[in-house]
Amino acid sequence: MTDIPLMENESQGPAGSIDGGKYVYCIIRSERQLEFGSIGIGGGQRVFTVAHRDLAAVVSDTPIVIYDPTRENVLAHEFVNETVMREFTVIPMSFGTVFRSEEDVGELLRSTYQAFSDVLDKMQDKIEFGLKVLWDREKVVSNLERENDEIRRLKDEISRHTASSTYFARMQLGRLVEGALEELSTRYVADVHDALKRVAVASRSNKPIGDRMILNAAFLVDRAQEQAFDERVKEISRRYEEVLTFKYSGPWPPYNFVNIKLKLEKAD
Repeated sequence: MTDIPLMENESQGPAGSIDGGKYVYCIIRSERQLEFGSIGIGGGQRVFTVAHRDLAAVVSDTPIVIYDPTRENVLAHEFVNETVMREFTVIPMSFGTVFRSEEDVGELLRSTYQAFSDVLDKMQDKIEFGLKVLWDREKVVSNLERENDEIRRLKDEISRHTASSTYFARMQLGRLVEGALEELSTRYVADVHDALKRVAVASRSNKPIGDRMILNAAFLVDRAQEQAFDERVKEISRRYEEVLTFKYSGPWPPYNFVNIKLKLEKAD
């Protein structure tokens, strides 16, 4: 699944405190006016829809400001999207998407109607799960030292001749260990993807964070396959429980599979 760019984002809205703006959380398919309660960003603002034909933007009232990505603000943004996705397929908007008026939101829906409609068709009844896999590096290295003859031989040689062991031997051991770790990491990641590909529509790998993480991925899953996906994750985590830790989250809106870029007018 590839990103679906619409327009380039030049500005999220001018800084200021003028009322009348609209904060946009996501786009859904609905012809009727909807209310989602007072759960919006900025202190529990009323969340409702602005519609055009069979599309609707989920919004709340806001001053025209650039929102700081504080924990409180980000959680409010995510909570609205998670609430809406319980009943609807959503196209999540980027954090901090602010329009100057309800009319501007309506114009967005009109001008990008076909693009949004196509994305909603592709995302229909699909949700995202996040999966991070971390390993116990020391335990993995210990296993390698037991199982890899060349690594074990070099380590024993260096241990027996600590004073006289050469710099070259130590460098050779380091390269062997790093090479074996990279190969093992690649195999673990391939095994995880292979185990999940039959119950996922698509996957996307993001850059691992820190030295312990070997996989940082998002999976797009059909709602009908949610339980099967969950069971498969548990199965693969049990298989490698001695050396790998699985951090599993979701369901989320398909953040990693929809890339909506908006070109908004800059303030005069």
